[in-house]
Amino acid sequence: MVEVHCRVTIEPLGGTDIDLLSSPRIVEVTVAAIRAAERSRKVSLAPRPVKVLAPAAEMLTAAWHYRRFVLGMVRREFEARYLNSVLGSLWAIIGPLSTIVIYTVIFGRIMHARLSGVDDSLAYGIFLCAGVTTWGMFTEVIQRCLSIFIEQANLLKKMSFPRSILPLIVLLSAAVNFGIIFGLLLLFLAVSGRFPGWSIVAFLPLLIVQQSLALGLGVALGVVNVFFRDAAHAVAVLLQFWFWFTPIVYPQQIVGETLQRLLDLNPLTHVVLDYQAIMVRGVWPDWSQLLWPALCSAAALGVGALAFHRLSGEMVDCL
Repeated sequence: MVEVHCRVTIEPLGGTDIDLLSSPRIVEVTVAAIRAAERSRKVSLAPRPVKVLAPAAEMLTAAWHYRRFVLGMVRREFEARYLNSVLGSLWAIIGPLSTIVIYTVIFGRIMHARLSGVDDSLAYGIFLCAGVTTWGMFTEVIQRCLSIFIEQANLLKKMSFPRSILPLIVLLSAAVNFGIIFGLLLLFLAVSGRFPGWSIVAFLPLLIVQQSLALGLGVALGVVNVFFRDAAHAVAVLLQFWFWFTPIVYPQQIVGETLQRLLDLNPLTHVVLDYQAIMVRGVWPDWSQLLWPALCSAAALGVGALAFHRLSGEMVDCL
């Protein structure tokens, strides 16, 4: 007789799922027992989850083991967005391209908007694109994480998989959408002779800091939203205030000194300013200014991981 140590979920023919791992004892099932159970019940086997100390490491480990599932879900979300449309995935290019044209051509050529200190008719449009596109990626992660656990309630109840990979799916989906519009923006800058040069590489660490903050906040608020559904509506309002409290559509220099000190408390202020400086002037960021945003991102990830780790069990019961 060969003994198999595995995770077993037994689903009675007329009832609900019973997860044997909810018991604190280690379940040992022999091959003979499994064959006997299969004759009267449906039995599903899943890999035993890897126990790690840090929740972030657990997410990465789970993501690697379930990488095909993660990539499949990301692809499914992208395809579902343009399902049954005539142009299909072409809208993924048309939408961002129209945004770039509006901000650069209309603001720069038609409305003659100018950016102080820069002698370029397209500078303000590029300034807007640098801030608005990255802000869109930031808010997409937060808003999708708010509803991801509720939207995938059936999946969470009926399938055995690491729940921590759902926010990662949101993060990757937002990265795909941003990659399209960012690629088009870089193409526009290259064609118009305004490519910023090697300083564009600095976007990567800036995006990591920004999206870490978005992921941490999104997971924490997503867990809260499962128990208090008003959270999603409150966050939508707060994001509007946060947008205008971040120097995205206006230079920081036009506000008073008191307001500038308040803006410095915003963890996204210097991140967005660095985006704009790279795109408009082609300069490298002042890395010392990223200490506060990085600390806020680390704190947000810690809070999000703690909230998910503590409440993930009760969360499924409320869905």
